[in-house]
Amino acid sequence: MLSPGQARRIALGFPGTAEQDHHGFPSFRVNGRIFATLPDPGHLNVMLDANQTLWSVQHHPDTCEELWWGKRLSGVRVDLGLAGRGIIRELLSEAWRRRAPSQLGD
Repeated sequence: MLSPGQARRIALGFPGTAEQDHHGFPSFRVNGRIFATLPDPGHLNVMLDANQTLWSVQHHPDTCEELWWGKRLSGVRVDLGLAGRGIIRELLSEAWRRRAPSQLGD
């Protein structure tokens, strides 16, 4: 179980990450590109590709559900009340890597 503050600290721990408002809720960006959002106190949206999303939902069905943006599968919605620090860190790391410029590394 993680609080929004704990999820925020993990997200901000990745190099080059900035927090910015996104339609009234926090978003986490690298190189100006969103890799995660906190839409409400109980959930974290993590932007993953379709394969990563399906893998995450299959391996963490109690914690992750598919996140859709219109007709496009855009990532996972994570239940912070059920998620452990390791899962959050793993998902955010994958999302950050997708958005970060290669010179930032991990």
